[in-house]
Amino acid sequence: MKIKIAPSILSADRNNLQKEVELIEPHADLVHVDIMDGKFVPPTTFKPEEIKNIHTSLPKDVHLMVDHPLTEGYIDNYLDAGAQSITIHTECKDDILECIKYIKAKGCKAALTVKPDTSLDTILLYLEKLDMVLIMSVNPGYSGQKFIPEVLEKIKQLRKLKPELDIEIDGGINPQTIKEAVQAGANVIVAASAIFDKEDRIAAIRELRASAEQSI
Repeated sequence: MKIKIAPSILSADRNNLQKEVELIEPHADLVHVDIMDGKFVPPTTFKPEEIKNIHTSLPKDVHLMVDHPLTEGYIDNYLDAGAQSITIHTECKDDILECIKYIKAKGCKAALTVKPDTSLDTILLYLEKLDMVLIMSVNPGYSGQKFIPEVLEKIKQLRKLKPELDIEIDGGINPQTIKEAVQAGANVIVAASAIFDKEDRIAAIRELRASAEQSI
């Protein structure tokens, strides 16, 4: 499957998001947007208008780390901000199936994710309705955490069940861990600090892509 690199703007310069995205745009496949509500995880991140004001040809891949993605309006807010895929957590407090149906009815791709300690079984019930599954390889909330290799078994299991499914991984990705992720079956790779903490963002993306493609 095609490897897709999705730089996460969680580690980008928040005061220069447009410039940051313009820089990586020719070298990336998606732009990953982490949204946190301060309840599901302690931090809060971007406001909808910040994301709406990012103009890019890349699909906006929005990951909602929130308790109530549907009933508190997060899905609507980020659809309006240009999301082309929206991921919610099975651990959220809204009805999962309602969320998936709502996202897809709006013409947006729908994805589910789980925290590292949550069983993959919580996703399998909805698998036929999903466009993508995101496997978290760190606990959600903060950029720069250490990769949790135990989650690779979830990716292997998913890939066996769904050979053509987009399987995304997020957390602790660097030129070494990306190899493990791709070998396990991930094809959509989110990286934050591994790109935006580097002086040369383009070289960082190229290094990640090269490591990934060598592992196919």
